[in-house]
Amino acid sequence: MEKSLNQDQVIQIQRTVPYIPDEVYAAFADPIRLAKWWGPKDFTNTFEMFEFKVGGRWKFIMHGPDGSNYPNESLFSVLEPGKMIVIQHVSQPHFTLSVSLLPSETGTRVLWVSVFEDPKVVAAIRHIAEPGAEQNLDRLYMHLRGELK
Repeated sequence: MEKSLNQDQVIQIQRTVPYIPDEVYAAFADPIRLAKWWGPKDFTNTFEMFEFKVGGRWKFIMHGPDGSNYPNESLFSVLEPGKMIVIQHVSQPHFTLSVSLLPSETGTRVLWVSVFEDPKVVAAIRHIAEPGAEQNLDRLYMHLRGELK
């Protein structure tokens, strides 16, 4: 029996972009492209390892606009081309990010759901994490439009 989901553990946003699901998925699958748009506004990335396969590791450092560095390590647990990407964030804070790519009449509805292990962590970071996730989707859209190269 699956454990019920506590909404206090969840950060969820969504956006519809005027691109087909395969185009959106491709922006995740290519490390050169992903490094250009991943993260909140004005962040940059240095990828150390990017194994885009089920069970593959993704190690990178996000560089904040203030010069701070944020090491990250994740595992890809589900990869369904044009449909879904599930990433387990194995460094702190622990969470699972599920990105569903749902075809719509106007392109793709991107459903971005982060489920954290500890609701206390979500309470402490929601004020940063929700706008950061929104900015991440802003940057994805900008990249798809050709603005982030």
